[in-house]
Amino acid sequence: MVSAPTTTVLVHSPYLGPASLRPLAGALAAPGRPVLLPDLRVTVNAAPVHQRLIGAFADAVGDSPVEGDLVLVGHSGAGPLLPAFADALESPVTGLVFLDAELPTPGRSWRDDAPAERMAHLRAIARDGLMPRWDRWFAPEALSAMVPDVRLLEEIVGEAPEVPLAFLKEPRPTVGWAGPCGYLRLSGAYGDACAEARGLGWPVRELDAHHLAAASAPERVAGPLAELVAALSRP
Repeated sequence: MVSAPTTTVLVHSPYLGPASLRPLAGALAAPGRPVLLPDLRVTVNAAPVHQRLIGAFADAVGDSPVEGDLVLVGHSGAGPLLPAFADALESPVTGLVFLDAELPTPGRSWRDDAPAERMAHLRAIARDGLMPRWDRWFAPEALSAMVPDVRLLEEIVGEAPEVPLAFLKEPRPTVGWAGPCGYLRLSGAYGDACAEARGLGWPVRELDAHHLAAASAPERVAGPLAELVAALSRP
């Protein structure tokens, strides 16, 4: 009996929506690879964000028609949650890929390891306990340079939720992961995380691109990502 091919599960950042990864999903699926892209936006509107995210992710994957093994791919802020996402699933997970993402820090919050001035800035711009949408953290020209397609950028921006400031203070899940991992760096901002991954002996791929390259250059990202997924899949 031939087993089902490994499904790549793309997990968007808590600060963005599935539109940020939808072009990449299309590029990965084009040759016939099974891909799943859950929409987790509704779970980040109220605390406890981590708990709500993990529960919604498990429900979305459990309710999907995927069969066989899974490799989870977490972009940006979804990266630290990958072990907890894997632990919450009934389907077998053979590997985790961190896509321009932070690595897990079990039991520690984002605030614990962030520069104090950055936390102070986000606290200052928060209103009624909610941070502004992710796109408002940057100058408009910075985002348009990364995603020149106006319609796609509007879709990405339109999906960006207002995340509670409390999310940055919540300790990350203490769930461990003993399975294989890989790292795909898209931007210079994640050079340290990429170097740490390489030091841990993980397979690593690097692109000279930017944080939203999965949206604006999906074919370029799909190639090395597919290589990592294949490396982490069971024979």
